[in-house]
Amino acid sequence: MLDSRHFSELGIDLTGTMTADIPAAQLVEAALGQGEGWLSEEGALVTETGAFTGRSPDDRFIVQDEAARQVAWGKVNQPLPEAAFKKLHARIAAHLAARPHYVFNGFAGADPRHRLPVRVVTELAWHSLFARQLLIRPSEDELRQHEPAFTVLSAPSLRADPRRDHTHSGTVIAISFSQRVVLIAGTAYAGEIKKSIFSVLNYLLPAAGVLPMHCSANVGPGGDVALFFGLSGTGKTTLSADPERRLVGDDEHGWSDQGIFNLEGGCYAKCIGLSAEKEPQIYQAVRFGTVLENVRMDPATRRLDYLSDELTENTRAAYPLDYIPGAVIPSVAGHPRVIIFLTADASGVLPPVLRLNEEEAMYHFLSGYTSKLAGTERGIDAPEPTFSACFGEPFMPRPAEEYAQLLGELITRHRVGVYLVNTGWTGGPYGVGRRIDLAVTRQIVRCALAGDLDRVSVRRHPVFGGSVVEECPGCEPGLLDPKSTWQDKAAYDQAASALAKAFQANFMKKFPNAPARIRQAGPRA
Repeated sequence: MLDSRHFSELGIDLTGTMTADIPAAQLVEAALGQGEGWLSEEGALVTETGAFTGRSPDDRFIVQDEAARQVAWGKVNQPLPEAAFKKLHARIAAHLAARPHYVFNGFAGADPRHRLPVRVVTELAWHSLFARQLLIRPSEDELRQHEPAFTVLSAPSLRADPRRDHTHSGTVIAISFSQRVVLIAGTAYAGEIKKSIFSVLNYLLPAAGVLPMHCSANVGPGGDVALFFGLSGTGKTTLSADPERRLVGDDEHGWSDQGIFNLEGGCYAKCIGLSAEKEPQIYQAVRFGTVLENVRMDPATRRLDYLSDELTENTRAAYPLDYIPGAVIPSVAGHPRVIIFLTADASGVLPPVLRLNEEEAMYHFLSGYTSKLAGTERGIDAPEPTFSACFGEPFMPRPAEEYAQLLGELITRHRVGVYLVNTGWTGGPYGVGRRIDLAVTRQIVRCALAGDLDRVSVRRHPVFGGSVVEECPGCEPGLLDPKSTWQDKAAYDQAASALAKAFQANFMKKFPNAPARIRQAGPRA
């Protein structure tokens, strides 16, 4: 059982009931008993997150002190005065101490050399279940010896005061590297718990020579490892959950001198449009113990409606890694043979696949282009073009160049092949063309992983660079050339030029001092 030191150090007496490290079944019972959710036909816990159905990036802060001296301050990593954090810390701790709350003790990082002991304290039982399913659950021996290196305090019913707390709104996600505490208030979106821990590791791991990555990973029958980078909605979880390969993890990994390792113990899959035919592994993972966020359910039959976006398009399922058949547990593997950068291009001009050389890979890693899909953040109702350095800029406290340098060194050292795969639109932009069929993308990825795309003829793309493969076994050749899928060729040229200029403007704004060989590897209008 958890002791009360965290609260007593702040001068706070525990007056509410504290429940620590209980099984999933008890957390489900508690959530149902307190009216936090409902059981689906499959036994999953169905919850709603209220006004916040995605992350709140404008409300994320890092305490500006000596421990944060290597943070890249700016719009993404906003500074918060230490004094304001301490006052907010005391208020949130007192808020939790005065009411029933739940504690989960676990780890982030499957490699014992680099794992972070974590404690998550929440006022909602389903948030504690979420943490239990997504972080790494300790053994009984590990639990007895557990000492948290970082503590997350989540109080969604408490609102911050912008004038007093130096926040922008009543919502706040604040990280203190000196206090080793994360504060979350004013939002019930559970993804903030997961992403705050990821942000912590993204700051800490590079100091140990480990590259933290916003990517999924799987392993083939021959032990070959593949990484899938991409922002939410690009297909990381879907494409890595391949029945022909074993899943290492769906979202967050580290790459050390020993190989890769998962930072989590579960998966957080986007499930809008989920079906047994297209995503069988994820579909079958929705069962007792799984947390469903904002998925519509018929209250009479308890049947789930995965097609409904009534609450948000960012519907989610959180479940343990062992719900995926054949998952790699413990989730560690060797060095990757192939890296795939995923982008959901809503302009419809990028080819379904481009083979990249080392300089092109570095350019696209720093650019991190995709079209931000509806629902992943508040206020996003239709796809918007966005550039997110390292395919995870909102979670990267250090300068992007540090992560890029580590990636470049690892790609070169281990001779990794890199591909840019477009899971977005073809035949025209969003609203005119159609989204590339998942079966086509799966076939392209399988061919890339098998080495088939290394042996086909290629040509350089005149605008975006990279090598356009002219054939892919099992794919229609015409689909590989995006311009040929547009009826209006002039409109394609204009759209391609516009996207190339957007690439250039973003890169020059963010990375004006990048080496010339990398700057020149990008698109040309």
